[in-house]
Amino acid sequence: MQLSDIDYHLPEELIAQHPVEPRDSARLLVALGGIEHRRVTDLVDHVGEGDLLVVNETRVLPARLDLRRLSGGRVEVLLLESRDEVDERWEALVRPGRKMRAGEVLFADDDQPFAEIEGRTESGDTFVVRIVRGDAASDRRAAIGSVGTVPLPPYITAPLDNRERYQTVYSKREASAAAPTAGLHFTPELMAAIENRGARFAPVELVVGLDTFKPVEEEDPLRHRIHTERYSVPESTWEAAKQARRVIAVGTTSCRALESVAATGRLEGRTDLFITPGFRWKMVDLMMTNFHMPRTTLLLMISSFVGESWRDIYAEAVREKYRFLSFGDAMLLARQEL
Repeated sequence: MQLSDIDYHLPEELIAQHPVEPRDSARLLVALGGIEHRRVTDLVDHVGEGDLLVVNETRVLPARLDLRRLSGGRVEVLLLESRDEVDERWEALVRPGRKMRAGEVLFADDDQPFAEIEGRTESGDTFVVRIVRGDAASDRRAAIGSVGTVPLPPYITAPLDNRERYQTVYSKREASAAAPTAGLHFTPELMAAIENRGARFAPVELVVGLDTFKPVEEEDPLRHRIHTERYSVPESTWEAAKQARRVIAVGTTSCRALESVAATGRLEGRTDLFITPGFRWKMVDLMMTNFHMPRTTLLLMISSFVGESWRDIYAEAVREKYRFLSFGDAMLLARQEL
C-alpha cells in the first residue's frame, strides 16, 4: 500500500466545529448497496428484530491539565491512560517536554503541587505522571476533574459550551482521552425507538487514546506502529453478538473491541489489532461511524470494511457538504463480502 491509498481532500469548511442539536438530527449517509441521504433519526428504518447495536460506553476524562513549572513556564499535560488508579499514575503527553526530567513537580494555578513527572515511558514519546494533589484516590480523581478540561481534538477550535456534548448519553466510567464519536448522535428517545423495532443494545468498553486518530506517516501505511488500547467485552454482550441476526457496531472502537475478542478469544485485555485491507471480519456486519481524517488508521479500517467504495462514499459526502470528524455527521456502512 501507499499513503495515497488512504488520502483524500477534506475541505476545511466541512470540519464541524459545533455539535448539532438535537443529537439525532445529524445527517446519515446510508451505504447499504446504493447511497441514501437520511438523518440519524432514520436509523430506525434500517434495524429490526434480532439486530444488536454494540456501543462503547467509555466516558471522556477531563484529561487536559494546564500546569506550570517551578520556573513559571506553562506546561500542558494530556492524560492518556491510567497506569494505577489508586495512586493516579498516568501515561501522558507533556508539552513542552524536551527538558522535562524525572522528579520534577508541576503546579496548579493555586501555586500548590499538583503532579510529579516520574520519567519517560518505554516508547520515549510519552511520560509517566503521578497526581500528587489529595490524600486518597478519590481526592486525586476529584482534583483532575476540578483542574482538567475536556481534550477536544486540535481541529476543533471553537469552545465547547456544554461539556456533556462530548460525552455519549450512555457513557459510564471516566477513562478515555477522546470520545467514541459515532455514539454522540444517540438520544434516549432514539434508543427507545430502535428497541421498539426489536433491536437490542449491548455495551463494550474500549479506552480511546489519541493514537487512534494519529495520522499515518509511513509511506507504506501497513508499517505504521499502532499502540495498544484497553478493552473489555462483557460475556453477555459476546453471547448476544454470536446469536444476533446482524451485529451493528456503533463506532470504530466498538468494532475493534469485538474483533479483538474474535481474534484472541479473550474478553478483556489490551489490543494491538490493526485492521487493514484484507482483514477477515468475523463479527461486525454493519458499522455506524463518523467521517474520518485522511491518512489515519481509522480510514484503513473503513477501507477494509467496504473496500475501494470508500472513495465514492467520501466523495459523495464532500459533494453533498456533509459535516466531517468528531462533531460531524455519520454514515451507515455494510461490510463487503470477500
